[in-house]
Amino acid sequence: MVSAHSNEAQPYADLTPDRILSSLDDIGFACSGHILALNSYENRVYQLGTEDGGFVVAKFYRPGRWTDAGIEEEHRFVAELVEHELPIVAPIAVNGHTLHHGGGHRYAVYPRQGGRWPELGSAEDREMLGRFVGRIHAVGALGRFRNRQEISIERMGRGASQYLLIGDWLPAHLVESYQAIVERLLVAVTEAFERAEPFRPLRIHGDCHPGNVLWTDAGPHFVDLDDCVTGPAVQDLWLFLSGEREERTLQLQQLLRGYCRFFDFNYRELHLVEALRTLRMINYAAWLARRWEDPAFPKAFPWFAENRYWEEHVLALKEQAAALDEPVLEVA
Repeated sequence: MVSAHSNEAQPYADLTPDRILSSLDDIGFACSGHILALNSYENRVYQLGTEDGGFVVAKFYRPGRWTDAGIEEEHRFVAELVEHELPIVAPIAVNGHTLHHGGGHRYAVYPRQGGRWPELGSAEDREMLGRFVGRIHAVGALGRFRNRQEISIERMGRGASQYLLIGDWLPAHLVESYQAIVERLLVAVTEAFERAEPFRPLRIHGDCHPGNVLWTDAGPHFVDLDDCVTGPAVQDLWLFLSGEREERTLQLQQLLRGYCRFFDFNYRELHLVEALRTLRMINYAAWLARRWEDPAFPKAFPWFAENRYWEEHVLALKEQAAALDEPVLEVA
């Protein structure tokens, strides 16, 4: 059984349609009353119609997740990318500010960006995507974050797993197995990071996967830098890889063909692909646990409350141990 423990109350209980509309009105957006909730769990995101027949997208940030300084640093990074003519959907500045406060919430307003889920079915598409990721990293290398998180084994691996264990989230019969496999994995992840040294952490998107890319006839548009962090460049590449080893190798070659036209890739970072996947798997379960008292989570992820989920999670972690033992992908 899933524990009821959580450090989150119901952060959006008072975010009513009237409050959403009044928040936009306070900063000069005359809305028509049309509100459509968009797919988002960490924050709350809405498409709103405006009286001139257009649309904007409003993001209301989860209370307590980021400091104002952290959010503003994300916005400055986005602005820096836009200045370098990268296709990033950036928040709209009102009187020089992109982060707004009202009704007990913090929020930002964005233009609506059309596009479709990227199929990445051709070498040309992957090479184009790689070019844009390379350009993002070329800008990311020009500065550093001071108020954002860093990808780390301690936070995403050890801290996340301890949160689950201390909070009694796992069924009793799986606790010992979970502890054992996590310890084994974290040793292997640490060794993978050591093999990858030296590498240079950068300002990166952090959650660069097909769901955060909108594809148009002109190419990709990157959205949602809410998870931008300091980390290795390969973090923004490996989530685009899928299929068997041979397929992933070819996909990576095509991505890097475009990437390396704009930024040098440190091939030692290929040691990190499965290590980063491992940390993401451990951290994802802890993320669900930390958010469980938000009513949107039990509704969207009902399987998290079932023993079967934890049995499959432990099994997946054991399978990931085998993946960590495989040779790294080799690209020419």
